[in-house]
Amino acid sequence: MSAQEVVFGFGAHSGIDDAPALLRMVRQADREGLDHFSLSDHPYFGGRLDAYAALGFLLGRTERIAGLANVTNLPTRPAPMLARTVTSLSALSDGRVVLGMGAGGLWDRIADMGVPRLSPAEAVEAFEEAITLVKKLSGGGSPVTFEGRHYRVNGIEPAPVAAPPVWTGSVGPKSLAATGRVADGWIPGHAADWLSERYRTSRPVIDEAAAEAGRDPREIRTVFNLPGLITERPLAATRDEDGRWIGGSAGQWIEELTGAVLRHGAAGFTLFAPDGGTQDAASLGRWAAEIAPAVREAAVKAGV
Repeated sequence: MSAQEVVFGFGAHSGIDDAPALLRMVRQADREGLDHFSLSDHPYFGGRLDAYAALGFLLGRTERIAGLANVTNLPTRPAPMLARTVTSLSALSDGRVVLGMGAGGLWDRIADMGVPRLSPAEAVEAFEEAITLVKKLSGGGSPVTFEGRHYRVNGIEPAPVAAPPVWTGSVGPKSLAATGRVADGWIPGHAADWLSERYRTSRPVIDEAAAEAGRDPREIRTVFNLPGLITERPLAATRDEDGRWIGGSAGQWIEELTGAVLRHGAAGFTLFAPDGGTQDAASLGRWAAEIAPAVREAAVKAGV
C-alpha cells in the first residue's frame, strides 16, 4: 500500500469455527479493493485462531490486501522471532503485511501462559526495544548485536527484507511517546475517534516525541478502529449522547470520514461491527464499493 494513501480495511475477532467465513470475507475484501484486514491476537483463548498462523494462510489465499494483528500480543512473541515471522510473511506476500504492536494488556492471562509478568513501565520499555529490534533485523546489512534491558541478540544476521510498517495500539503517555520515537502508525485505543478526548490529548504526545527524536510527526499515521452500523437510510443522529460514532447511511459515513481525513489528518480506518466484532458481508461490500472510493476520491481532490 502507498505510504500516503488513505487506507480502508476491516477487523475480525475469529474463532476456529469461524475460519471458513473469515476466508470468504477476506477474499471478498481483496476482490473489492480494500487495503487491509486485521485479526486480534489473544493466544490464551483456546477457541481463537492464532493470529499469525491465520495471517499466513489468508495472505496465501489473496492477491492485493495486506494483513495485520490488531495488535500483536508482544509478551508471548519474543521480538527476534517476531522479526523473522513478519519479514517472512512480507517476502511470501510481496510486502502485504503490517506489524501491529502492543505492550500487552491482559497480564493475568499472559502470565497464565508462563510469561514473566512485567510492570507497566517495563512492558513499555520492552515494547520500544522490540520495535527497534524488529527494524534492525530487517533490510539486510551487517549482523546485529543489540543489548537492551529486555532483549539481547549477538551477531544475528538481518533478513534481506524491509521491515513492514509498524502500527501501535499505544494508550498511556510512555507508550505514546515510544510510538512517536520508533513507530510508523498509531491505532488509538478503545476505538477512540478523531473527535474524542482520548485522541485530542494523546496525539500531541506522539507528535512531541517524534519531533524530539528528529522525526516529522506526519510520518506517524493515525489509523482508526471504527465500529459502526451501515444503514440503508440516514440516521437522525450519527453519534450517541457521549459523542461516539454509531454509524449511518453510506452518505453519512462518507461525509464523516472525509471530514476526518481533511480536517483531522486521519490516514485510515478499520471497520468493525457496532459491538466491536466482525461486520456482515453486505456491510463490508458497501464499505468497499461505496464509502471507501468516495472518501479516497475526496482526499485526492484535496491533495491529501
